[in-house]
Amino acid sequence: MPDQPSHKPAEHTTEAVPGPDALRADARRNRERVLEAAREVFAAQGVDAPMSAVARRAGVGVATLYRRFPTRSSLVAAAFDDQLAVCATAFDEALADPDPGHGLYTLLHKVCTTLVTDRGFETVFMAGFPASLDYDRERACAEERLTHLVRRARDAGRLREDFSPADIPLLLLAVSGLASQPPETAVPAAHRLLTYLFQSFQATPATPPGPLPPAPRMDLSGLHRPPGRP
Repeated sequence: MPDQPSHKPAEHTTEAVPGPDALRADARRNRERVLEAAREVFAAQGVDAPMSAVARRAGVGVATLYRRFPTRSSLVAAAFDDQLAVCATAFDEALADPDPGHGLYTLLHKVCTTLVTDRGFETVFMAGFPASLDYDRERACAEERLTHLVRRARDAGRLREDFSPADIPLLLLAVSGLASQPPETAVPAAHRLLTYLFQSFQATPATPPGPLPPAPRMDLSGLHRPPGRP
């Protein structure tokens, strides 16, 4: 028999259209995905890495990337905004510490830890940015605050008289070399190295010196870096 026409009223289905809140949430997720991809790509390849590499890692088109971030500088600035905020907060807390020696050590402990766990932070601290980000101004401000903190600690008798603010970049360069190690090795190694060196910075080190953090599991094979690794 031929199919009989149904006398039931037709069911009308409409596809749900995302509301403005859902669209905004989706846009925020896409933006965070782009920024996460940018931090990873810039940390691995430097801030001059192709924008297309960021787009591929984020899973978006290059046109979409440029709609959100019209210039490389705007993307770099947004990608490293959190790291710059971490730097500023660490300095504020160190300068507010009534014990300038403790404030300096706490600052260095935070910086050393983050240097070996967040390659983006290493980029902020150890490398340059496009000129429009005024990296020179940011670095000059950090150096001025660091010099002030060192002077306070030295005046309080917490640092030896011949200690120089230039000794701190030396420490950070040594610690940044641990970034190629896995975090479970790099973090305790950074803390142990900092403690060793900070004891030598002090004007009147404890007698005997305080205990060192546990030694990491490292041997001479840790000096080898696979080809292509930074």
